[in-house]
Amino acid sequence: MSNVKTASQNPQSQVASNGTKKKRGPWREVWRRMKKNKAAMVGLLIILILILSAIFADVIAPYGYDEQSLVDRLQTPNSKHLLGTDNFGRDIFSRIIYGSRISLQVGFIAVGIAAILGGTLGAIAGYYGGKLDNVIMRCIDILLAIPGILLAIAIVATLGPGLRNVMIAVGIGSIPSYARIVRASVLSLRDQEFIEAARAVGANDFRIITKHIIPNSMAPIIVQATLGVANAILSAAGLSFLGLGIQPPTPEWGAMLSNARHYLRDYPHIATFPGLAIMITIFGLNLLGDGLRDALDPRLKS
Repeated sequence: MSNVKTASQNPQSQVASNGTKKKRGPWREVWRRMKKNKAAMVGLLIILILILSAIFADVIAPYGYDEQSLVDRLQTPNSKHLLGTDNFGRDIFSRIIYGSRISLQVGFIAVGIAAILGGTLGAIAGYYGGKLDNVIMRCIDILLAIPGILLAIAIVATLGPGLRNVMIAVGIGSIPSYARIVRASVLSLRDQEFIEAARAVGANDFRIITKHIIPNSMAPIIVQATLGVANAILSAAGLSFLGLGIQPPTPEWGAMLSNARHYLRDYPHIATFPGLAIMITIFGLNLLGDGLRDALDPRLKS
């Protein structure tokens, strides 16, 4: 009886014991808020389907991406070719599935280049300030003065067309946005108490930036990266449409649109389906980016 009475008179112990079960980590809390956003979950579903299509393209695609059949050229959608065929008799559905690999590769690697270089420049500028900050940010302003697609065109025209050069060009064109975002985050963090504590215990600048400042700046970087993948895919498609990007016969959605523009009047399906693939992918990434921004915003916690 005494044990029962003691337990009933000590509700704090029950709260403590149950509190460990109810406690959520920061990322679990972000996921909980994400699940409440239906639009974000739709975007996540679209991106998951795209990723699975890219991984299992060899299984999903009924034909090879450059498998030609002049007998079947310019067919409209039918039971044999779900989305029809192009002017070389290649299955459009198969080429779109294989093209998802190219789009994701360009998107993620270009964003990785931009995030690493831009984030490093922004962190150095924000942390040290002074003349170094002024020099770095003026260089970033020069890049910002040039439209991203024009800068990418100039870089690709210099380096030559191809997948690697497209990723480099799109990545360099996206550096300014990451530099400015990281710099703003660093400026708000560098005078916080935990940074002063790290300095007091003897941590050097490199450790403070990499172990304390960058991890606490990840939320805006993640949101920008999600939206940046959409911009990178769109820029790569634009370069390929102009003939400066991925070269035939590699299936790239922008190059497919470029090839289809000669047949728009009589065979619009050749351009419609690659265009829809680009549109749905960008739409899904934007929905996911908006959802992440809302979920990571501490002012919207509920």
